[in-house]
Amino acid sequence: MASFRQAIAWWCLVPRLMTPEQLIRAAAELGCDGLDLVDPAWWPAVRDAGLTISAVAGHQSIVAGLNRHEHHPRIERELLDAIRQAERWHIPNLICFSGSRAGLSDEAGAAAMVAGLRRVAPAAEAAGVALVVELLNSRVDHPDYQADRTDWTAAVVAAVDSPAVGLLYDIYHMQVMEGDLIRTIGRHQRHIRHYHTAGNPGRANLDDAQEIAYPAVMRAIAATGFTGFVAHEFIPRGDPLTALRQALTQCEVP
Repeated sequence: MASFRQAIAWWCLVPRLMTPEQLIRAAAELGCDGLDLVDPAWWPAVRDAGLTISAVAGHQSIVAGLNRHEHHPRIERELLDAIRQAERWHIPNLICFSGSRAGLSDEAGAAAMVAGLRRVAPAAEAAGVALVVELLNSRVDHPDYQADRTDWTAAVVAAVDSPAVGLLYDIYHMQVMEGDLIRTIGRHQRHIRHYHTAGNPGRANLDDAQEIAYPAVMRAIAATGFTGFVAHEFIPRGDPLTALRQALTQCEVP
């Protein structure tokens, strides 16, 4: 059996496809362990349903992120507040973003990210919260985003050298950018603290119309001994409950 847990991303369904109450009830009835990126107003309801809030954004924003020193004072304030909230609500992961390149070199961006993450890593360590840098594609969804390659971002995490800093490996985004998912996961598994899924192309259902072999990828994740969350961050086509049930089944490891 897989040692990891499965979750559903809030924003993909609420409000366009489900009400908050409907999603919370569906997640519980489908046997999910958590919900990702939950609106704070609904944190109490999620916890009351017996679900974990598996990850939330630790700071703003995807574009103005940790790769520039001038953003660090603001991001430090935002992350320290988020760490306090995560500790209170037992949220294991806070998502961090590199920001856009905007002409910045890889060397300068990496150095700034290391410095920024080191400012808050001790507080995260003390709270038992992980700061996870999200890998996003810069070809389709987030043009100019700097943390768009696993090797580069893993090197940043390794340089910070904190047990509280890791990667959010988004399978969809890295299929767009790199492919070679299983080998990459194996190579960097010690740094990966959280996963996202979606079908490619289209960021939709985990079905036969998309190209990622999710059962094989999940077996590879399970083989690393990963015990965190795999969160489904796709926008369902057709009936959302059917799509969610299919995603959970595709990602079960017998």
